[in-house]
Amino acid sequence: MKSKGKKKEELDALKKELGEVKNMFVAQLKGMTVAQDRELRHKIRETKSKYRVVKNTLVRKATQGTPAENLSKAFDGSTAIAYNANDPVSLAKALTAYAKANPLFVFKAGIVEGRVINLADIASIAAMPSKEGLIAKLLFLINSPAQRLAVALNGVARNLAVVMKQAVEQKKFQE
Repeated sequence: MKSKGKKKEELDALKKELGEVKNMFVAQLKGMTVAQDRELRHKIRETKSKYRVVKNTLVRKATQGTPAENLSKAFDGSTAIAYNANDPVSLAKALTAYAKANPLFVFKAGIVEGRVINLADIASIAAMPSKEGLIAKLLFLINSPAQRLAVALNGVARNLAVVMKQAVEQKKFQE
């Protein structure tokens, strides 16, 4: 049994951690083996996210006053939370891939950027490209017109040089 002081410390630490969270997925994990849980933890760690199996009363208290408070109905039964502060896409990708391979892992609820989402939206989020991929596409789109303009201008200069060379060869610039 934990003393009241230890429980208070644990609650305060979890409350502080969840206060900074913008993205969280709540799942049920009845019947998972230790090996399956270890594999899931490893996949979540790769996304620079955190994962905890939590007591429902503790997490309900810890989420009070945070965006995750809206998920309090999902905190029943065996509950695990996966969360981070900045990248919902990579976390959703890791969790949905794991859920496909392990049917015992079932989503209950989620928040993305502080807003509650439908369970169907989790798959949509997982299908999105990563933040880095979106930035690369945006930079390509921004750079593309400038690159085409540079090629066109370079073509004009090249064509002018070819015409000038032909004129010199044909001695069109005689006095």
